[in-house]
Amino acid sequence: MRGAFTTLLFLLPVLVLFGLFRVVPMAGAAALSLADQDPGGGWTFAGVANYRDLAASRTFRTSLRTTLGYVAICVPLTVLVALGTALLLDRVTWARSWFRTALLAPYVTSLVLAAVVWRWLFEPLGVLGNPSLVLPALAVVSVWKGFGYSMLVLFAGLQDVPPDCVDAARTDGASAWQRLRHVLLPFLRPALAFVVVIETIGAFQVFDTVYVMTGGGPVQASYTLAYAVYDYGFRMFDLGHAAAAGIVLWAVVLLVSLTQRRVFGRGT
Repeated sequence: MRGAFTTLLFLLPVLVLFGLFRVVPMAGAAALSLADQDPGGGWTFAGVANYRDLAASRTFRTSLRTTLGYVAICVPLTVLVALGTALLLDRVTWARSWFRTALLAPYVTSLVLAAVVWRWLFEPLGVLGNPSLVLPALAVVSVWKGFGYSMLVLFAGLQDVPPDCVDAARTDGASAWQRLRHVLLPFLRPALAFVVVIETIGAFQVFDTVYVMTGGGPVQASYTLAYAVYDYGFRMFDLGHAAAAGIVLWAVVLLVSLTQRRVFGRGT
C-alpha cells in the first residue's frame, strides 16, 4: 500500500500536467462544439447542430477528402524513405555518426523556415498553383522535414536484428530482397508499427506547411482538416464550428490509429 502511494506521489505532477494541458482543453473543446455564440456574445446550447452543419458543408467535406489524400501520399513515402535511409545507414561503417547527424538535420530545422525555402524552390516550377501537384509537393516537404526521426527509430530496430540470422540467410543463398522481407522486416515489425502510427498522426495534423506555402489553395486543393479548424476559428470567428471540426479531426485520427495498431501491431 505504501509502495503504491509512493508511486502515485511521483506520478502526480505528470498527471496534473496531463490533465491541465490535455484533458481540460479536450473537454472544453467538446463542450464548445455543442454550443453556439449569439450576436450579443453569449453562448447557447446547440446540441449536434454544429456537426450537422459540417456534414452538410461542401467545404468541410473537401477538407476531409484532401486530408485523406495527403495522408495516403505522405505516410507511405515517409516510411519508405525512412526505411531506405535506415538500411543504408546500417551498412555504413565509416563516419556513421556524421551521416546520422546530417540525415537528422532537416528534422530539427524550423518548419516555417523550411516551408519558405521550399516555396521559393517550387515557384519557378508552378507546382503550388497546380491543383493536381500541390499535395504531392507538400508531401515532399513533409517527408524531407520529418523522415529523420522515423529513420532513427528504424535504425535502432535494425541494431536488434541478430547478425546470425542475416548471415544464415545469406549463406542459404537468399537475395537482398529476400533477406529484407523474411529476416529484417519481421524483426522491424514493432518499430514499423510505431513509425506508421506516428507518421499518420502527424500527417493528419498538417497545418504549418499548408499555411506558409499555399494557404489552402489553389481552389482548396490543399485545404486540410487542420487548416479548416484554423479557418473556422481565426478567420470566421466561429468557435463552435471550429471546435466541432477539431473533434472530428481527433475522432478520425483516433479511429485510423487504432485500426493501424490492430493491423500492423498485431503480435508486437
